[in-house]
Amino acid sequence: MSAAPYVSHADIGGHADDRPVRPEPDEPPFHHAWEARALAVTLAMGATGAWNLDQSRSARETLPDYAALDYYRIWLKGLERLLAERGLAAADEIAAGRPLHPAPPVERILEAEAVPPALARGSPTLRPAPAPPRFALDERVRTWAGAVPHHTRLPGYARGKVGRIARVHGAHVFADAHALGLGEQPHWLYTVCFEASELWGDAAQRSMVSIDAWEPYLEPA
Repeated sequence: MSAAPYVSHADIGGHADDRPVRPEPDEPPFHHAWEARALAVTLAMGATGAWNLDQSRSARETLPDYAALDYYRIWLKGLERLLAERGLAAADEIAAGRPLHPAPPVERILEAEAVPPALARGSPTLRPAPAPPRFALDERVRTWAGAVPHHTRLPGYARGKVGRIARVHGAHVFADAHALGLGEQPHWLYTVCFEASELWGDAAQRSMVSIDAWEPYLEPA
């Protein structure tokens, strides 16, 4: 039996959506106390090394009820999925909201005093370049047009489109490979600018849209 196709429910750019957007002046970082705890636990477990950032993104974006969840519920359900898949929390523990079994060992523990410097440091993704860049500034390129059966940072609305290289960022961890557990596989990263009319098919569109795209997403146009 073949595996179900990979579907990213987070790739919604360019899709029609009649739900209203309600900006909040001086919006607080959290609307409920549990949201801060959900963020803290997600960061703490990510720091253990049990999964990487792109694997956590993949876990969240493939949640079948993604569209019905608010922001931190997506984080929480993604975390529950990762914990279960790695054997770090059993189903009865997740249901009970507390440990019921001996804790499995983890590679690293993020202590409280290490949180501020860890957050300030972030997770830099710049790496030594494996080869010279294939593309140069102002060069015309076309993005990959096919379906992508795994996590990717190439949005659906920009696939198979022609743009120009606007910036060369150096080599960075390749999110697609990283999400599959295949290592960092750094590739050159570019900012690619598109005419809005190229993306949306509306000749009246006069604006420009830019995305960051790794070299494997691109070919000469």
